[in-house]
Amino acid sequence: MKAQAIIPAAGEGTRMGSDTPKIFLPLAGVPMIVHTLRAFEACASVDKVVLVVHPEYASEYRSLVEDHGLTKVKEYITGGVRRSESVGNGLTYVDSDCGIIVVHDGARPLIKPNLIDKAVAQCVTDRAVVLGVPVKQTIKKINALEGTVERTLEREQLWEIQTPQVFHRDLLVEAYEHAKSLDVTDDASLVEQIGIKVKVMQGDYFNIKVTTPDDVAIAEKLLAMESVG
Repeated sequence: MKAQAIIPAAGEGTRMGSDTPKIFLPLAGVPMIVHTLRAFEACASVDKVVLVVHPEYASEYRSLVEDHGLTKVKEYITGGVRRSESVGNGLTYVDSDCGIIVVHDGARPLIKPNLIDKAVAQCVTDRAVVLGVPVKQTIKKINALEGTVERTLEREQLWEIQTPQVFHRDLLVEAYEHAKSLDVTDDASLVEQIGIKVKVMQGDYFNIKVTTPDDVAIAEKLLAMESVG
């Protein structure tokens, strides 16, 4: 079944405190988005990437893709105000014969190609698949007004969900058409709203989302560890 990817990479990086989109920040001397796109370039299951870009930097995205020989990026589209709007825009740019859509955060540059391939393969039968990792910390629900603990959650049932998130195309299109709100943090939330069970696959603790300056430092160290290994 043909699979193609939508990669939202249009964020302004407000929490990063950067003057330019965080996606251009260097990691090990290479812009963050290039690391992400290289993973898709190397995976066997995805043949096309729809890249969602910040409208003010469209030429910069194109230059990076061309300079680094990233041949799978076929479409550049403008992002929306919310991440989900960006993905919704991207749905119209995948090929008509594409059966599986892979959605991956541009700011997760440490994703491994084999995990992308495994998620796509799992999606053939399960129809909706996300990567995730079990939480290691104790998680407590807090009363926001009082700043006090309401209860301690059962850690065994809690997973931190990552991307890629992979769906049969018809499911994701239906989910967006029937969305009660696009103010969600991941696409799986919309699929859950139409009554579909989402399969959770073991992800990778290295597959972090780079959001703050601390995350940049962590990503640099993880990349260094991988290069040594």
